[in-house]
Amino acid sequence: MFKSEFISARMMMLSLSLATSVALAGQALAFDINAGVTKESGPFDLFKFGFRAYKNGQKEEAVEAYRYAAEKGHTGSRWALANMYADGDGVTRDDFEAFKIYSEIAQQGVEPGSEDTGFFINALLALANYYKTGIVNSPVKIDLNQARQLYFQVASTFGVPEAQFQLAQMMLAGEGGAANVQQAKKWLNQARKSGHPGAMAVFGNILFQEGQSVRGLAFMTAALDKCKPKDCTWMQDLQEQAFSIANEDDRRVAVSMAHQLDVAGAE
Repeated sequence: MFKSEFISARMMMLSLSLATSVALAGQALAFDINAGVTKESGPFDLFKFGFRAYKNGQKEEAVEAYRYAAEKGHTGSRWALANMYADGDGVTRDDFEAFKIYSEIAQQGVEPGSEDTGFFINALLALANYYKTGIVNSPVKIDLNQARQLYFQVASTFGVPEAQFQLAQMMLAGEGGAANVQQAKKWLNQARKSGHPGAMAVFGNILFQEGQSVRGLAFMTAALDKCKPKDCTWMQDLQEQAFSIANEDDRRVAVSMAHQLDVAGAE
């Protein structure tokens, strides 16, 4: 669930941040005299070239351009290159190489209001995910405490719903620190107000377990209307289990309330 959300967010960010750049990139897509771009070109020109090459399926040229730009300190190019290594997209998949590049972005930091903020946030989320699962055959081992701290940083400083959801899940499970249901509910509530389906489902399940049957069922039902296909199964399992326990009156009211929640934007 995390990976699908993360990939979707980062691809949307890339498209938005580069929409105006593509039109300026020129037509040539090779490092030759006709391209107007060489390894000595400025980092932003290399970045634009790499993005256009990538969009045209010429991923080897994209990787080359991103590498040159990254060596010149261009954050967006580092981020794009890390994504390609993480996904095995145009290069052999190498999670440890991706981890190292994401780490460089994180260590560089970001100034308030910087155009690199999105890259910084996504790098922190990627690192949190790696620390949560570890990387096989690498020095990166599972470190739940570090993962929890990174999720907390992104959740609290930048208000990212996915980070809030992941942090809440770790708090509920007591991963990387003490279990704390009340704090988990706080983060889930924030994330579900932003329309995060997973947060909505888990928040509803907690309410149901606490005895707020109708409201809990309503949130779990509303989440099913928003979930992505690959994430719907576990949400449906939660909802169906709760429905099997609830009485008929609670089910009927919950379904009606779920529709109102959906129309009102999960408020």
